[in-house]
Amino acid sequence: MNANQVTEQLTEAGRQIEHNSFAIVDQEAGAHNYGPSQWQVVRRMIHASADFEFNGLTRFSNDAVEAGVKAILAGASVIADVEMITVGLSKPRLAHFGVKTYQFISDQDVIDQAKAENSTRAVQAMRKAHRLGLLEGAIVGIGNAPTALIEVLKLIEAGARPALLVGMPVGFVQAAESKIRAGAQSRVPYIITEGRKGGSTLVVSSLHALLALAEAQE
Repeated sequence: MNANQVTEQLTEAGRQIEHNSFAIVDQEAGAHNYGPSQWQVVRRMIHASADFEFNGLTRFSNDAVEAGVKAILAGASVIADVEMITVGLSKPRLAHFGVKTYQFISDQDVIDQAKAENSTRAVQAMRKAHRLGLLEGAIVGIGNAPTALIEVLKLIEAGARPALLVGMPVGFVQAAESKIRAGAQSRVPYIITEGRKGGSTLVVSSLHALLALAEAQE
């Protein structure tokens, strides 16, 4: 199989639609302050959401894209806060790089522990990933639960070292605050969205951009 078939549309019609969509995004977005590889991520986020505010709301640590691409090329795992992210990611793309995905939000032990501690399932899911040793060297994608992002940041402070943190939880309670906290730390590279906006779709589109960039480096 040609490598391009892994991360691009498989029909000429599909490729043309995608090409035209990105051309429209580039034209309407206008000026931006992102580097070329960073823009590949942002334009896919805009493409997925039709929201041009992500041209400006998206923030990267200096080495975030490079860290993400390196992790994908090494076959790093993706740890997600919700199943929506793991379902949204292209299975052929992941398989091409040997990337596995994990999410524990609905596991019974996670639910039981959340009830016992009066915390959230998202918190306990991140703790479970850490106990299993899955956070080390992984890409952590959080698009729904601010408490998951806050917990991962606590684990990072305690010594956990994911390869990349994609922190884009959406919402009104702790969403903006959790991302401010993510952007204030320098231990782990990050891609975040500022403010209340975010969502699993944006995490998926960001990861697909990184997968495409990884393919380009093969």
